[in-house]
Amino acid sequence: MKSTLVMAAASAVLVSTMANAAEIRVLSSNAIKEAYLELVPQFEKATEHKVTTTWAPTVEIMKRMAAGETFDLVIMSADGIEKLTRDGKLVAGSRVDLVKSGIGVAVRKGAAKPDLSSGEAVKQALLAVKSIGYSTGPSGVYLGGLFGRMGIAEEIKSKVKVVTPGVPVGTLVASGEVEIGFQQVSELLPVAGIDYVGPLPGDIQHISVFAGALHQGATNANGAQALVKFLTAPAAVPVIKSKGLEPG
Repeated sequence: MKSTLVMAAASAVLVSTMANAAEIRVLSSNAIKEAYLELVPQFEKATEHKVTTTWAPTVEIMKRMAAGETFDLVIMSADGIEKLTRDGKLVAGSRVDLVKSGIGVAVRKGAAKPDLSSGEAVKQALLAVKSIGYSTGPSGVYLGGLFGRMGIAEEIKSKVKVVTPGVPVGTLVASGEVEIGFQQVSELLPVAGIDYVGPLPGDIQHISVFAGALHQGATNANGAQALVKFLTAPAAVPVIKSKGLEPG
C-alpha cells in the first residue's frame, strides 16, 4: 500500500518531467538518508530521471561547496542551507524544508538503558557513564552547548568522543567504544548492535530542520525541483515517519 501511494505521488510530476528526463546530481547529509533511499527509486521509476547522490557529513558539504563543486540540489540542515545561500553558492529563495529530526540516545545492545525522563535525568546519566559519543553535525553542535549550559562540560570532557565526520555514532556504541551515543534519531535507528533508548526529553530536545536548495551551478534545476516536490508530497509522509523523521 505504501509503495502504491508513493507511486501515485510520483505520477503527479510525471507529465511535466518525463519529456526532460535527465540526471539529477544531489549532495546530501545523512540525516535524511534512510527515507530518501526508499523514496528516490520510486521517483526515478515514475519520471525516468536518474538521481546520482553523494552522501557527506555537514563539514564535508561545506568544504565541497567552498571548493567550487557543483550539484543540482543540496540537502542539509536549514542553517547550513542559509549560510551557503548567503555565500552565493545556492539560489536565493529556492530553499524547501524537507524533514525535521530530533536527537536520540542509544546504548549497546543489551546494556542498561538510561533514564530519559527529564533533562536532569539525562545529566545524571552523563555523569555516571564512562564514555559519551556524538557527531560533528547539527546534533553535536547543539549537545556541546547543552553540556555547557548543564554545567558539566569540564567534568565530562575527558570521556567525550566526537566521532569522525561521516562515521555513525551508533557504530561506536555497538562496538563498545562509547557507552552512550547521541545523534539524529534517523541516523541511529538503522544501526545494528545498539538499542535505541528514545529521544531526548522535551525540556532539552533540539529539532533540526533539513532542507533542499538549488545550487547556483545546477544544470537540471527542473529535475531537482521535481524531486523536491516528490519528497514533500503527502504520500511520502508515511515513509518519512517510519524512518524517525517528521515532515518539514
